[in-house]
Amino acid sequence: MRTILVVDDEWAIAEVLEALLSDEGYRVIIANNGRQALDRMSEWPPDLIMLDFMMPIMDGKATLAALQENPRTAEIPVILMSSLPEETIAQRCTGYSVFLRKPFRIAAVLDVIEKALV
Repeated sequence: MRTILVVDDEWAIAEVLEALLSDEGYRVIIANNGRQALDRMSEWPPDLIMLDFMMPIMDGKATLAALQENPRTAEIPVILMSSLPEETIAQRCTGYSVFLRKPFRIAAVLDVIEKALV
């Protein structure tokens, strides 16, 4: 069973993603910010990370940087999620595999996961 780490400070989004991905057969781990995500990864190494860009405590940009600095996590694919346009995000950070614009459709979520896990 593949594990997906969902990192989002919006509880409703994390809950919807957890329900959707669990129904699709994934183990889902939830974190509310980047710092919590890095802590959770030591217990449950994910196959994929769905990371919100704007969060308190440790945002998506700082989390991506921490992931890239660690050889154990540098190769984990990251789907970066934001309500901002991808052009804006791409100017601010790099290192993500796929971008997912919020609000998103369920079909789009499943499509980007399939692309990221190839």
